[in-house]
Amino acid sequence: MTVALVGYGRFGRALGSLLEEAGIGYRALDPMANIPEPHRAGSMRELLTGAELIVVAVPVPRMKELLETMLPHLKPEQLVLDVGSVKVKPVHAMNEVLGTRVPWVGTHPLFGPLSLAMAERPMRVVVCPNPLHPDAAGRARRFFERLGCEVIEQTPEGHDRVMAHTHALTFFVAKGMVDAGSGVDVPFAPASFKALSRTIETVRADAGHLFTAIQHENPFAREARSHLLEALETIHRELEALPPETTPPETPGLELPALDTGMPELKETRELIDQLDHELVALLARRAELARRALGAKAQAGQPVPDPAREEAMLTTRRAWATELGVDPEGVESIFRAILRFSRRAQQKKG
Repeated sequence: MTVALVGYGRFGRALGSLLEEAGIGYRALDPMANIPEPHRAGSMRELLTGAELIVVAVPVPRMKELLETMLPHLKPEQLVLDVGSVKVKPVHAMNEVLGTRVPWVGTHPLFGPLSLAMAERPMRVVVCPNPLHPDAAGRARRFFERLGCEVIEQTPEGHDRVMAHTHALTFFVAKGMVDAGSGVDVPFAPASFKALSRTIETVRADAGHLFTAIQHENPFAREARSHLLEALETIHRELEALPPETTPPETPGLELPALDTGMPELKETRELIDQLDHELVALLARRAELARRALGAKAQAGQPVPDPAREEAMLTTRRAWATELGVDPEGVESIFRAILRFSRRAQQKKG
């Protein structure tokens, strides 16, 4: 398989790395990007000739014009898919330009450059089946599964409604808090804010530049923002109307849904431990993937794989972290020595 990438921005580069890991050849075209020589196409004709699958990774407003430029060079046996975070408008553009002449399908990889760099799993992709080309969704599914992705099928409208109340609102709240200066350079913060702060930083690092597109191109984002603002304004008015001496039992409408208070403490604690252990196993899987990437990078750079000095420095740092948190440093060192052995086995298995 050869894949053509039309657009080589942050996501295009990240997708290129995934293709290389999967052993899939690709070419890319983007006059604004620095594309490595082995993958650089000199023209649209060169890019598309012989490509089995074409990935359009450009902003939604540019899509129709770009599809029109591509059309004379496309063949009926090829498959065109987009990877935008909204689907109604890209699907409309592909339907208008490509129609029944060339197979096409709308997709949305639910991961970005940062989540790929952190080896977060699972990687999920939404695919919108196309009734004009019944086989297109299946071909897209097989492509993404080859990259190690889980595939979810959804209509363009259904996708954008979900994204409006998740993706778009997350960016909306994050930007509001950033612009309000919430939590900037504070000397301390509760755990609840720390969790929210991590979400804000992830949004900013992964795709903050997409804020306007996510809000403007999703036809349901405005409605979702309005509902959120109305709910917040209602809560604000109710809080302002409360007398200072009001106690919690007198404000049932302002209470957050609570956990089941009838759950025995031991059962609840065990369930929380199970949840945490599941997260730890997921983190180990991510760490193993990063270790495999490090092995590949060392091989390309001609560096020796064993690095005792790096490992001892790492263990010293982990012991210091444990001491700061009041945890047994020797126990933590033992755990990380086991993790290092686990990582080595993961590297050997990959090789």
